[in-house]
Amino acid sequence: MDPSYALSFKLNGRQVKQEVSPRTSLADMLRNQMGLTATHIGCEQGACGACNVVVDGKTVRSCLIFAIQMEGAEIETSQGFEGDPLMATLRENFANRNALQCGFCTGGMLLAARDLIKTTPKPNREEIREHISGNFCRCTGYEAIVDAIWKTAHEALDLEGEK
Repeated sequence: MDPSYALSFKLNGRQVKQEVSPRTSLADMLRNQMGLTATHIGCEQGACGACNVVVDGKTVRSCLIFAIQMEGAEIETSQGFEGDPLMATLRENFANRNALQCGFCTGGMLLAARDLIKTTPKPNREEIREHISGNFCRCTGYEAIVDAIWKTAHEALDLEGEK
């Protein structure tokens, strides 16, 4: 039986502690131990993007990282981002454009979209397609997702205190 280790980290804006085995992936800890089920486990090889989370400001595949590596980290899942106007607008536009049909890819897709808009404020459709190419969607055919991301990126949002 694997020993258990106590971790302390920030999760969706609040400090938490969690016991984990050294072999537990970050995705498994988030879903199975902490109940954050928007972090999906798809391929378990880092290819599908369903397990995307943000660790210390970078979008990562949580199925490829051991939870034990998260000591002192700051983790944000798609269920977080309270008060984040960009994420709120992305969620609204995904819903309005029906870009979230079954919902399996949605959490990872939202995080990829947010990352793109933060690094490329007004991406064109080709840049959007390129950036989300590591996120698989089996339902929408991607056009609705690209539309929702494009609309969000080109709306007059006050993301950094400026219009």
